[in-house]
Amino acid sequence: MKVHKYGITLSRLTQDNIEFVRKKRNSEEVRHFMEFREEITPEMQQKWFDRINNFNNFFYLIEFNSRKIGLINDKNIDWQARTSESGLFFWDKEYINTFYPVLASLVLLEVGFYYLDWYQSFIHVLHDNPKAIEYVHQIGYELCDGQRGVHNQLYFLTKANFEKKGRKMRQAAESFKEKELSNGYVLLELIDYESGLAQTIESYFAKSGIILNRKKTENGILFYR
Repeated sequence: MKVHKYGITLSRLTQDNIEFVRKKRNSEEVRHFMEFREEITPEMQQKWFDRINNFNNFFYLIEFNSRKIGLINDKNIDWQARTSESGLFFWDKEYINTFYPVLASLVLLEVGFYYLDWYQSFIHVLHDNPKAIEYVHQIGYELCDGQRGVHNQLYFLTKANFEKKGRKMRQAAESFKEKELSNGYVLLELIDYESGLAQTIESYFAKSGIILNRKKTENGILFYR
């Protein structure tokens, strides 16, 4: 499964990339901003992947110009309540303090709110990470009740807040659009149909009531608004 918009491509994490991600996750620059800061072994990484490689957790490599620059997730999905929890980290220093983390988040959130008709998105942020707190506030996240004084704080985002408070960021992101399929696309690949994931995603596209264009390609089925 791939998602593309604003020049950013999110490619669902597969087995052949987990060792690459483990090494990046273990770097001191990344660990410093994580709640879990111990070194992750290959065995731990495999157990983690086996646990999250399902319909309730989508982890994506963030790619720009065919370069893997970070990881973003949509995890703990509740298909009935239409909620999920997001999170991301970048390891490529060239992109960390740029607009690209915002673009990746916007791509993920737009899929949730505009393709799957999500009701809410959640995210955890360490209270001693002011840059991350400012970033989620700009997108529209608000601190959940009872989280003041908590080390790893939980924030929530509704579609209404995403459209209202995150409007400036989304307007700025428009300059990164490409002419062809400028509203972005979701590509459900052949492997997704073999696993049954694509059928699940398609059913939620239909339930959302949002009209999507459907185009068959040699790599799978491409959906765009």
